[in-house]
Amino acid sequence: MGAILSNLRNTVIAGIVVLILMVVAVGSATGEGMPGGHAYWAFVMRFLHVGSGVMWIGLLYYFNFVQIPNMGKIPDEQKPAIGKVIAPAALWWFRWAAMATIVTGLLLAGMNGYLVEALTLGSDGVAKHTAIGVGMWMGIIMWFNVWFVIWPNQKRALGIVEADADSKAKSARTAMLFSRTNTLLSIPMLYAMISAQNLY
Repeated sequence: MGAILSNLRNTVIAGIVVLILMVVAVGSATGEGMPGGHAYWAFVMRFLHVGSGVMWIGLLYYFNFVQIPNMGKIPDEQKPAIGKVIAPAALWWFRWAAMATIVTGLLLAGMNGYLVEALTLGSDGVAKHTAIGVGMWMGIIMWFNVWFVIWPNQKRALGIVEADADSKAKSARTAMLFSRTNTLLSIPMLYAMISAQNLY
């Protein structure tokens, strides 16, 4: 067991194996066999969408509730460990989780036949499409912020690309403000997404 849990790749593979065994066991116990059809594949896409979203929003909250508020408490000689190792790795997962969340969300909306209705904020008068559409647009704004504002500014702030001290400080502040904007938007975005699935 130690060989599985001491290696992240092995841990993830083991999690996927357990998932497959669970799906087969439940299918056998209920007599349903292996799941299939449109409803099941839409569920798989929703599973991938939610999993990606958990990674994305989890890292957003890590940055805003843990890393940013505590950077001032870290001695200067220890800050390079954050700036050169932890933050770049976290930002890699952060931006690709954002991309995966958006892509799987748009695919899911397309698979379920409400993509246009959601993107036009319920132009068909269906409350569910309005709610999911509001959530989708907030998610798209957040994704845009990650890729086109936060990441370019973080590259300068962390010294991944060359910049002078003033530019680094300005970029760090810009990245922080847009990260806080995403934190703000995440609250109504999550409500819109969950309400669309459970209230309408």
